[in-house]
Amino acid sequence: MTLKEADRLAVVKRIERKELSIGDAARELGISPRQMKRVYRRYRERGAQGLLSLRKGRPSSNRIPKMLRRKALNLVRKKYPDYGPTLAAEKLEEKHGLKLSKETLRQLMMEDGLWKGKKRREKKAHPRRTRRSRLGDMIQIDGSYEFWFEDRGEKCCLIVFIDDATSRIMLMRFCKSETTEDYLKMVRLYIERYGRPLALYSDKHSIFRVNKKELHEEGKWATRFHEALKELDIELICAHSPQAKGRVERANGTLQDRLIKELRERGMSSIEEGNNFLDEYTEIHNRKFSVEPASAENAHRDLLPSHNLEKLFMLKEQRTLSKDLSFQYKNELYQIESSRVYGLHGEKVEVFESEGKIKMILHNGKSLKYHKWKEMVIERAQIIDTKGLETRWPDKKAYKPSRRHPWR
Repeated sequence: MTLKEADRLAVVKRIERKELSIGDAARELGISPRQMKRVYRRYRERGAQGLLSLRKGRPSSNRIPKMLRRKALNLVRKKYPDYGPTLAAEKLEEKHGLKLSKETLRQLMMEDGLWKGKKRREKKAHPRRTRRSRLGDMIQIDGSYEFWFEDRGEKCCLIVFIDDATSRIMLMRFCKSETTEDYLKMVRLYIERYGRPLALYSDKHSIFRVNKKELHEEGKWATRFHEALKELDIELICAHSPQAKGRVERANGTLQDRLIKELRERGMSSIEEGNNFLDEYTEIHNRKFSVEPASAENAHRDLLPSHNLEKLFMLKEQRTLSKDLSFQYKNELYQIESSRVYGLHGEKVEVFESEGKIKMILHNGKSLKYHKWKEMVIERAQIIDTKGLETRWPDKKAYKPSRRHPWR
């Protein structure tokens, strides 16, 4: 007996004891007096059993036909075995014309053993932050390492730029690993396409901020990426936790579910093929998941005449010239061509690099002529960030001990 039926039983017993009239009982239960008379009649004829719903035990009139259930489960089993219920429901409607709600399909998949319900974990409470009001007020940026091409390609990184006001993916590109050069290229491409945003919101990766205390003591606080943003008047905000930049983190989770399967369906297996497809996928993603901003005003700003993008988005390193006006850069020796030996000896120069090649060398803002020396410098050990370590690790087949191995 449900709570509603239990309430009816209590009211009917009060009518039987003449504590309530039919009209008062009808008002108390929220039904008409005529309906109240029928309820009371059934009680007198059949007792408490007469108050139970006659629909109990009967199949629902809105139940899914068996043929439709069987067809949907067969398609999921054959074509979408690793798809979640939400994405599988979309694919069934889009490609096969079968319209089922995601919750209905979830229950069917769980009954058939194709999906397991996830246990809820205890989560820390992170207070919500109000979205920025305008497009371009703040762009959340992050890199996601994954086997995006599954076993068809190597593990790589997807760099994603998401607008905070709309949850709209503004730009994303595949790359081998997160590097300063890749992020500078992304910012340049973003600015050429949309203009300068007011702020970028990132994590505390060493690309974005100096994390070593020794460098702080030497007075170096800004990375090359941060320096470029300063010249463009773009604020850089570093989040204290992943939850703080939750919009881009959640988008990464969605992309790891959906984008991988879209790449599989199209048979793509390389970074170049993936990057050619990303703009098309971005439109599909934004139609489904983006929201309207609170303000229709666009916060992006145009470039100023003083902004030299070629120079701004090159890698920049500082070197000190030796007595013969040479310096070392990436295990190579370079010679400055100048007659001012005593004037430049011991001076610091700025080396600008792009795509692995030195593009210019400046001293006090003036360009210097140079050439590469033939002698090679002994290669030193490189320091690699933990995020990029997996992409540089040589592929090795998993060792499987023999059947007669003594440890088995």
